[in-house]
Amino acid sequence: MKDTQAVNIPELSGNLDRALLEDAIRQFGTPLYVYDLERIAEKFNQLKQAFGGRKTLICYALKANSNLSVIKKLASLESGADCVSLGEIKRAIMVGIPKYKIIYSGVGKQDFEIKEALSLGILFINVESKEEMLRVEACAKELGIPARISVRVNPDIDPQTHPYISTGLKENKFGVGIEEAKGMYLYAHNAEFLEPIGIHFHIGSQLTKLKPIAESTQKIAKLTHSLIALKMDIKFFDIGGGIGITYSDENTINPYDYAQAILEELRGLDITIICEPGRFIVGNSGVFLTKVLYQKENQGKNFVVVDGAMNDLIRPSLYEAYHQIVALKNPNTESASIQADVVGPICESGDYLGKNIVLPVLESGDILAVLSAGAYGFSMASNYNTRPRCAEVAISSGEIKLVRKRESFEDLIALEKDYL
Repeated sequence: MKDTQAVNIPELSGNLDRALLEDAIRQFGTPLYVYDLERIAEKFNQLKQAFGGRKTLICYALKANSNLSVIKKLASLESGADCVSLGEIKRAIMVGIPKYKIIYSGVGKQDFEIKEALSLGILFINVESKEEMLRVEACAKELGIPARISVRVNPDIDPQTHPYISTGLKENKFGVGIEEAKGMYLYAHNAEFLEPIGIHFHIGSQLTKLKPIAESTQKIAKLTHSLIALKMDIKFFDIGGGIGITYSDENTINPYDYAQAILEELRGLDITIICEPGRFIVGNSGVFLTKVLYQKENQGKNFVVVDGAMNDLIRPSLYEAYHQIVALKNPNTESASIQADVVGPICESGDYLGKNIVLPVLESGDILAVLSAGAYGFSMASNYNTRPRCAEVAISSGEIKLVRKRESFEDLIALEKDYL
């Protein structure tokens, strides 16, 4: 964002200046998500170039932001897709991501989802347990289609991130231990309808330390060497995603250093590296805009009540996650300031976007920008309190485009009213 009066995190310097944001609000109202498509392309290319010279497939993690226009932009850059539902697979195919670049992850796949994924001919299915692998085998046998699979191996290494987004420890629900993984690969190698072609790990999200990633890569690389020694044709080494972004003052991982740490541990393996970034690409490529309704004071405590709420952006309530919040006010009016909680209209004490935020003195109608909201914002939104989900717009080359219209009350009840 060019306007440093409105935004002061260098990582967020992009193409969403104040004039564009205000224009988007005039056209589409608030609350509103705004995405910078050029910034998205820049972040994708940073990671692609970091692995330059090696066989690499970057599979964008749709769970971070599954808006079709966002995915289509990434498809134009030759991205693959990491999907955790059949719906995400269909979104990826709809915007032109080739089926052979789509992988299907997640712990709770149902038979009908497995069968459709196999019928579509995606690259492979990441299996999370022996029980799931046996279900995949049964589905493949029923269809008469061998199932290409990868096993998600849990390296049991502390990712040093928030416990809710940690996925690589033995107490997490994801993946299997190394010894169990060996048994699964041996079974799959000898099974008629299973084709183990990949190996996968993912230790968590919002990672800011390189050491856990390198240690995990080393562990899983050792396992891969042993599988290849047993004549298994492992073609893909899936390192997951999880590179952190700047929300406040985090020291984040440089993409080049990230790639080099992984490549160092993969010496001697002629294998295609799969990376599954989500937040890294879209997190700081989006903002959430919300309008001030009232400012109130309660026995010395200040509150700014806005029209956006936890149903629009749940990360602060769910994770106690921090997002910088800034006012889109004219700098001439920003001399005085207050410290306040920014809260929404939801009937929950946990409905807040930020606590103890320093802001200029505000008036009804002023606009606040919640930064770093491109990932896990709209994709985790809900209709709690019968609140319609907000609109989404994308900006590219200075042009504003509506990419998802605001829901109406009629949209919310469309699947109910015929059953009255």
